[in-house]
Amino acid sequence: MEFLRFLRLPDLVKGIISALLSLILLFVPNSTYTSVEEASEYMLKGDTVFSDTAGGNWTVGFASSVLTPEDITADKYYIAGYNPNNPAKAVLDDMHAKAVYLDDNTGRGGVIVCAIDCVGISRKDINDIRKIVIDSGKIPNLKSINICSTHSHSAIDTQGLWGKNFLSDGKNAEFMNSLKEKTANAVISAYENRKDGSLYFGTAESEGLLTDTRQPVDYDATLTRLRFDPTDGSDDTYIVNFACHAECLGARTTVVSADFPAYMEKEIVEQTGGANVVFINGAIGGLVTCEKLDDVLRNFELGLEYVKEFGKDVGELVMSVADETELAPLVNVKTEAVEVKCDNIALLLVRILGVLNNDISKDENGDISIITEVSYMELGNKQIGVFMIPGELSPELESGNFLTAEAAANGTDVDYKPLTEMTDCKHEFVVGLCNDEIGYIIPENDFFLHEWLPYFNTTVDATGRNHYEETNSTGPATAGTLLEAMDELIASVK
Repeated sequence: MEFLRFLRLPDLVKGIISALLSLILLFVPNSTYTSVEEASEYMLKGDTVFSDTAGGNWTVGFASSVLTPEDITADKYYIAGYNPNNPAKAVLDDMHAKAVYLDDNTGRGGVIVCAIDCVGISRKDINDIRKIVIDSGKIPNLKSINICSTHSHSAIDTQGLWGKNFLSDGKNAEFMNSLKEKTANAVISAYENRKDGSLYFGTAESEGLLTDTRQPVDYDATLTRLRFDPTDGSDDTYIVNFACHAECLGARTTVVSADFPAYMEKEIVEQTGGANVVFINGAIGGLVTCEKLDDVLRNFELGLEYVKEFGKDVGELVMSVADETELAPLVNVKTEAVEVKCDNIALLLVRILGVLNNDISKDENGDISIITEVSYMELGNKQIGVFMIPGELSPELESGNFLTAEAAANGTDVDYKPLTEMTDCKHEFVVGLCNDEIGYIIPENDFFLHEWLPYFNTTVDATGRNHYEETNSTGPATAGTLLEAMDELIASVK
């Protein structure tokens, strides 16, 4: 290795890769790039200024669509989340799109929150769904549409990264079109199914369910439950926020599944006699997962048992919420588009080759950015603050528990304003993978790359810590860009 360093091979390899990428970029047509304005045509921006005047009551609607294709064994549907070229062989449980319509009856418009059982979905595809909904004209006075992924590692590939090989698109075009139509239909049906009632929130603390596989060990152990109680006595609707990778089936999975959220829902339905249930993931970057993942990672049979066990445990935790607080009928929300510089040459390559389809822009310096967005929502009168983030957020970016310079891989501190310092609400939580999936969002002081093959190879730092997550990140500036954008957004509505 010292001899290779003497030859400056690492610098040579980096130079060759950079030159090849620059050469490829010369032949990329300008039509590949777009502007923030063009890419945000169907992004509803929400409220210009947040209000503190509540409405008379909540109006909430729920709807669900089954996304699983009927010909799962007759066509090639690749399972996303672990290994490429892993076609689905069976269905364990269905993928769904589950939508909730929220209206505080202040006359300022309704809000959609929708969760799709998938590993992740691009903002471009989400804007296609928004277009179907908006162009239908079936939901008047709609001010915000937010669509997130549950991050199931046993769902059909919706990003394209798990096809036959690195350069092949794993998405099935017919399935993606169907997913968009069915998700849009669920959104519209949620509005049509709306009812008046009361909305409550409560929390429960998990013990022994989660683990964090990357320093600092810092994850949100709090499960947040929103419960809508219709005045007509019909079934309640539960919205559950819990930060955990949905990967209980492990890396050897060959079956389509929503993973543990499906079995969480089953437990809640059994205990309530038929409630509607939506699972929304949280800050899972860096990497927050189920406590027994190591036991099931390479053991599919054990994973088949564990996914049901873990889901049941989470469902029981949801039902253990004892102290609920009623939320005043008030929903404020705002969304802003953000350009995130993409330094990850591997992601850029697969995007340019058409595997990924995220909207990208190019500035006068030749730097390429992914066009994404951040949203902030408040429920009740300063009762809950909700940070909607377009990827897998490292929990310390929410909590502020950053690694010190002595502990961080790059030997530096970070000067970020964490999410918890941006809100004056009594309670807050993160919605991860919301309105986009741009990968892991990592503090810059611990963003550590392979010396001569960055983003393609994983590496370890001086303490022996693995830095896998960086290979699935847009770059070291992403965390700061998103935090700054969120802070500016929140300041703009006060």
